[in-house]
Amino acid sequence: MSVTLGDDSFRSAIGEVAAILEDYWEDLREERLPVTPDLHPGDVRAMLPDCVPVHGEPIRDVLADVRRVVIPGLVHWQHPSFLGYYPTQPSPASVVGELLASGLAVQHMMWSTGPAATELEEAVLDHLAVALGLPERFLSTGDGGGVLQDSASSAVLVAVAAALYRASGGRWREHGTEGRYRLYCTDQANSCVPKASRIAGLGEPTQIPTLAGTCEMDPRALHEQLAADSAAGLVPAIVVTSVGTTGTCAIDPIAAVAAVCREFGAWLHVDAAYAGSAAVCPENRWINEGVEHADSYAVNCHKWLLTGPPCDAMWVADRHSLTAAMDIRPPFLRNQASDSGDVTDFRDWQVPLMHPFRALKLWFVLRTHGVEGLRAHIREQLSHAALLADLVRDSPGFELVSHSLGLVCFRLTGDNARTERLRAELDATHRILVTPTTVDGRYILRAALGSRLASQASVRNAWALVRETAAAIPEGRPASSETSQTTAVGAR
Repeated sequence: MSVTLGDDSFRSAIGEVAAILEDYWEDLREERLPVTPDLHPGDVRAMLPDCVPVHGEPIRDVLADVRRVVIPGLVHWQHPSFLGYYPTQPSPASVVGELLASGLAVQHMMWSTGPAATELEEAVLDHLAVALGLPERFLSTGDGGGVLQDSASSAVLVAVAAALYRASGGRWREHGTEGRYRLYCTDQANSCVPKASRIAGLGEPTQIPTLAGTCEMDPRALHEQLAADSAAGLVPAIVVTSVGTTGTCAIDPIAAVAAVCREFGAWLHVDAAYAGSAAVCPENRWINEGVEHADSYAVNCHKWLLTGPPCDAMWVADRHSLTAAMDIRPPFLRNQASDSGDVTDFRDWQVPLMHPFRALKLWFVLRTHGVEGLRAHIREQLSHAALLADLVRDSPGFELVSHSLGLVCFRLTGDNARTERLRAELDATHRILVTPTTVDGRYILRAALGSRLASQASVRNAWALVRETAAAIPEGRPASSETSQTTAVGAR
């Protein structure tokens, strides 16, 4: 039986999809769509068919429902006023690459199941490492190498596995953690870090204090904790640092932390999921100071590098610790190429067995935009964030809490209740999305600039909406924790 699209040809269907996306991107650019839908749970489900049809429908009817039901029910992550989370901004080149990869349907868990896909991924990750100014020890031409994970969460988890293997001299594979090994991070680390710690059997991570007023890991406190744990017979296995925390885009002092890790033999993982992309611009490479001493490093290409999700680039300096931790070879996976040791099998670099052809969309992006195109994109987003920070600073009644790269954090003066109300009333407009965090007991709002469809005009429009909404909120009493100066959280 042949697989068809009813009366529609594949080419015409793809043409309609392209039309839908072009219309969608233009509607977002012109802000003709809200940022969030005005829906209640179950509203979308009620508009969908009740069951699988007995006989297939023309794909044009399905695409019509995408326009009628699906798109209006989405939160639009590419909207210029979607500021709540770090961006997800696929370029058309990424979409074309993903379409092609979907049709090719390659599953290259091993070199033998996809030679071209495997070697393309190796090459793409080497090229990207060079473009980001990462150290040579992460290149596949030496002892290191890269892999495309689905997310920074998976990167942290496999880094933990590699760290446990190295810290135990391989014993971990048979005996587990034995209650001896420890993972360290700050309370500013992404939620994926404690989740990885639990999954790996380590329990909750040991939290290291941050330097006062910065949200950055305190290297001296880290040293004291590792020394105390080592004296107690525990093994410091891994320290997870952040280059661009979720809350405030704080950047841990990697070089100082790396010195502590080297002293105690702990694995150093750098989670640069958001901010790492900024290093494609040479003027931003200060964010990676000390990364030459890291054991692993990860950046989400699906955040700032114009590539659709999921696409996390992870590098390790010593691939043996990772592959030795993850390797498993039942008979059906044995083959001459793998046994030779001359090829890369990505099944040993990740949790799943399956490894999809993610490198193709990233390759399309790198080749069509080039390094200068990516730099121009990052610089434009940074200029939008700088504009917003200036608007906040110049607006009476507002406090600029921090500005780091593309993230601007602000609040209303007075008690926390005023800023909490501002957030609720902004949500109710459906025209903008910001998200909260807390710094030193203060409730603040995060605005992450990153839409490729944004402009200086859209930034000004978003801030005008914030000011208009705030104008209706009565002034409250000053917050007890408020100071007269902006706290330089995550700023450099």
